[in-house]
Amino acid sequence: MQTFRIATIPGDGIGKEVVAAGVEVLEAIARRDGRFEMSFDFFDWGSDHYRRSGRMMPDDGLSRIKDHDAILFGAVGAPEVPDHVTLWGLRLAICQSFDQYANVRPTRILPGITSPLRGVAGGELDWVIVRENSEGEYAGQGGRTHRGLPDEIATEVAIFTRSGVERIMRFAFELARSRPRKLLTVVTKSNAQRHGMVLWDEIAAQVAANYPDVTWDKMLVDAMTVRMTLQPQSLDTIVATNLHADILSDLAAALAGSIGIAPTANLNPERKFPSMFEPIHGSAFDITGKGVANPIATFWTASLMLGHLGQGDAAARLMRAVERITRDTAFHTPDLGGRATTRSVTDAVIDAINGENI
Repeated sequence: MQTFRIATIPGDGIGKEVVAAGVEVLEAIARRDGRFEMSFDFFDWGSDHYRRSGRMMPDDGLSRIKDHDAILFGAVGAPEVPDHVTLWGLRLAICQSFDQYANVRPTRILPGITSPLRGVAGGELDWVIVRENSEGEYAGQGGRTHRGLPDEIATEVAIFTRSGVERIMRFAFELARSRPRKLLTVVTKSNAQRHGMVLWDEIAAQVAANYPDVTWDKMLVDAMTVRMTLQPQSLDTIVATNLHADILSDLAAALAGSIGIAPTANLNPERKFPSMFEPIHGSAFDITGKGVANPIATFWTASLMLGHLGQGDAAARLMRAVERITRDTAFHTPDLGGRATTRSVTDAVIDAINGENI
């Protein structure tokens, strides 16, 4: 029987709560499937570790997780620790070091969940957003000089390389080709960003020539927010830069009903390094410890991880269990307008997994 080793980093805030729920569900799905096992190695990295040591993770942290089959990540961020410290000290340190350049965020309206968009009930909103995850606006290039003086300067340099743009475009076109509609929208801002984003546009057109079976178009990022809201049915697969996709995917989650249901996969498609899977909702300290965090995003994320590990049947079974539970408003947590708890939703999903007769 194959055993998958999962580096498990609950992180901060509700990350600890939803990752614990995710581990329970993954153990249940492995038992139900019977053809594989999962072994979880826990790492207590995050803001608590930073308070103790001055670092978000140990110096040898990357070497301790690089041989795992995948990484399950909770959330990062704490009110008293600067956001750039928490993000660059842990999540981005892993993403960049392990070349997880393809951030994949599926979005659709799950059964029983109501979209804030009038007249949109389900099939009209079924997207996958591909985010370039290694360079662009979050490359980390720049600096500050003349600190504290009236003429202090801070620069944040967006980096676009031909190799980086080509590989994310190929990934996006391949993903679009694998979906029924074979439709891709390339998000840009080349009217105002006349160097990096023009290169982005040019490479998109060059890569598109290799995918004649994929229909593609191009949208300015500001116009894209309008299209997502007013014409959701016109979209399917979407590719955007690190910053643009970061923003658009949060909008997408809200349009699908709640950021509490939105999953993420940070992929190293070549599998030279482990890929990392996380819900996108953040640490949410306002509800930490109250037992009401929505674990659905983590369960959907776990399904993505199972698919990445080659366990397609288990991934599909988990999503069927999730959809069975979201249909029932008794299992809607407060972010969905209900009163369910993390515990009750987790138990219900496990019951659905165990009760499925196929």
